[in-house]
Amino acid sequence: MKIKVSIFLYIFFMLEGSLYLLYSQSDSIIKVPYNQDFQFKEGIYLNFEQVKNNSPVVKSRIITNIDINDPQFFDNILDNQTFSFYDQLGLKRDIAVNAVWGYSKNGLIFVRIYKIFNRISYIGSISHFIATIVAYNSRNYDPYYYNPYYYSRGGGMSPSYSSNEMRQFIFDFDSGKIMDYDEDSLEVLLMKDPQLHDEYLALSKKKKSQLKFVYIRKFNERNPLMIPLN
Repeated sequence: MKIKVSIFLYIFFMLEGSLYLLYSQSDSIIKVPYNQDFQFKEGIYLNFEQVKNNSPVVKSRIITNIDINDPQFFDNILDNQTFSFYDQLGLKRDIAVNAVWGYSKNGLIFVRIYKIFNRISYIGSISHFIATIVAYNSRNYDPYYYNPYYYSRGGGMSPSYSSNEMRQFIFDFDSGKIMDYDEDSLEVLLMKDPQLHDEYLALSKKKKSQLKFVYIRKFNERNPLMIPLN
């Protein structure tokens, strides 16, 4: 009987100690309000959670012959279909570049949009950035347009062309959702601050368009982004 009691107490204290360690570790994570002096850790983000936790795959874990001090390190690594690294257990992992969320370089964050990595220029609980996207358009028939491979009569296919366009986006640092920089998207994000949301809704359509960035700043001042120091 004493042996069973001893075993029970041993297991109880082991579990209690494990829980204490778990809570101690979570309590020890120090978060600070983001400001322009904050430096994100350099590395590749496999997903958005790594962005929120400021815990990318750092250069030292990436398997490559490229000098980690090369200014074009991330450009060279991500200019391939895959890259390899050692995870926290020391196991080698191969990741498709198409699955990468983005990376951090010189304390700045770059997010992948339409296969191109773009810098998030304004960071906050609601972030803003400009991205280059490739737009594909069908070319309407032009009698002065010449292409030896183009044939439109009899149901032939119309040619298409691509162009680079600059577009603005907003980024919810809570969920990781990227949205178009327009009034409807901003209204959705402002719902987290009912007072500010109602104030924005009361504006005229013209004012809503003109003051989008003003209200993003207001939201971020009232709801500062908290980032782990790590």
